[in-house]
Amino acid sequence: MTAIFKLPTSDILSCKNFVGNEFKVSEGEIIDVVSPYTGKVIGYVPQSTPEEIENAVKISRWASVEWGRATYKDRASYLFKFRNLLLENIEDLSMTAASESGKTLAEARAEIMKGIEVVEYALSLQNKVQSVGALEVSNGVSCKSSRVPIGVTVGITPFNFPAMVPMWLFPISLACGNTFIWKPSEKVPLTAHKISQLMQHCGFPSGVFQTLHGAREVVENLVNSDLTNGIAFVGSSPVAKQIYSLASEKGKRSLCLGGAKNHIILVNDADEEITVQGIVDSFTGCAGQRCMAASVLLAVGDTQNLIDLITEKAASVEFLQKMGAIIDQSSHERICSMIEKAESDGAKILLDGRKMSPPEGYEGGYWIGPTIVDQAKENMDCVQKEIFGPVLTICRVADLNEAIERENRHPYGNATSVFTSSGAVAEFVCKRASNGMIGINIGVPVPREPFSFGGRKDSKFGHGDITGDGCLDFWTDLKKVTAKWGKLEQKNWMS
Repeated sequence: MTAIFKLPTSDILSCKNFVGNEFKVSEGEIIDVVSPYTGKVIGYVPQSTPEEIENAVKISRWASVEWGRATYKDRASYLFKFRNLLLENIEDLSMTAASESGKTLAEARAEIMKGIEVVEYALSLQNKVQSVGALEVSNGVSCKSSRVPIGVTVGITPFNFPAMVPMWLFPISLACGNTFIWKPSEKVPLTAHKISQLMQHCGFPSGVFQTLHGAREVVENLVNSDLTNGIAFVGSSPVAKQIYSLASEKGKRSLCLGGAKNHIILVNDADEEITVQGIVDSFTGCAGQRCMAASVLLAVGDTQNLIDLITEKAASVEFLQKMGAIIDQSSHERICSMIEKAESDGAKILLDGRKMSPPEGYEGGYWIGPTIVDQAKENMDCVQKEIFGPVLTICRVADLNEAIERENRHPYGNATSVFTSSGAVAEFVCKRASNGMIGINIGVPVPREPFSFGGRKDSKFGHGDITGDGCLDFWTDLKKVTAKWGKLEQKNWMS
């Protein structure tokens, strides 16, 4: 199992842009793609030039006319092929995603399966939204509405889910009749290259789906283009806010999901087995590099026995089997400095992942084990700032009211979970928590389709959600038709 990350030099992949249904070598600067597991180069990715971006956008705009006129059923036929190809190639995609993002092979496989669920939701749209509704609103007068595409859409996706997050975006956008340009993270372009190969095999019309590689300059060019209509972004809150502001200035529709500082409220009546496993999985899964990871544990009253068990369980988590690596050296250094700062501020380190040895043969990678910080105060950086690593910070609170007040005050608004055996406590938290996604005895409360994914406050900029029924108002416009036929003796408001 562990040998899959020792990729031979001959397997190094040079990514290309996918434009007009062809893979094209970019004239831009080429940078290295480094595996978090080994610190070694496993691929190369270009930085697309402004000319290449302009050309791709024009092709996408031309394609949007006919693609937008196609029926939902016709558009879905291509996505059916894509779904089947994903299932046929899931092991290769999982291996690629793991090697470049640092997650375990099981985590990579799981993210692709979640992406496939969204593809299946997109396929259902042919039976869901072709006609939103029709009604005779007055004598002889009818109204109906239908969803129509918005045009050229852009998806900017992060490193931590190189397959799943993109599949939150482009399948639904394409099913709704938009064309789509994907700008994957330059840290994880290999999965994007392979997904683009699968999309090529599906036979989509030229320009309907395209991939452009690069960094900040590529994003800015895509947002600034006069030919792009909708911008979807998933990443850090500072960047999300910048992209949302830039797109808004251009009068474009944008939905930008940012960071998080998810709170878990722990009550002493919580089921031991469910609680310990759920919390440990939440903050160590994907090495804590996900916006739904547990970050702050609000321990209500005397929960020391549960905290001891959580610490013991976390200490047993093994690299490669249950937890992967940190994405790069700079992130590794930032996480370590945040742990050091918490300790210097007076918090107590119950479990120190900095002391955990890298797995044998992977000493060149970027490794931090599960870390638990206790006795943290509300104003500490470890409580207020997103660490984005396998670090759980514990704050002791007197009662549920104080826990809710803490959660409400925090600027981020992605997720809140409560672990309890009491229905009344769970209902209290659900009604008063301010975050967008709530979990009851679930450490990672990601909704399943058709329920939508999206936070609140500084975790989201824009209106609506990114997946599920909540996303349809983002990917489409409503066209309303009011009709009157024939002469009627009876007068009405349309006379």
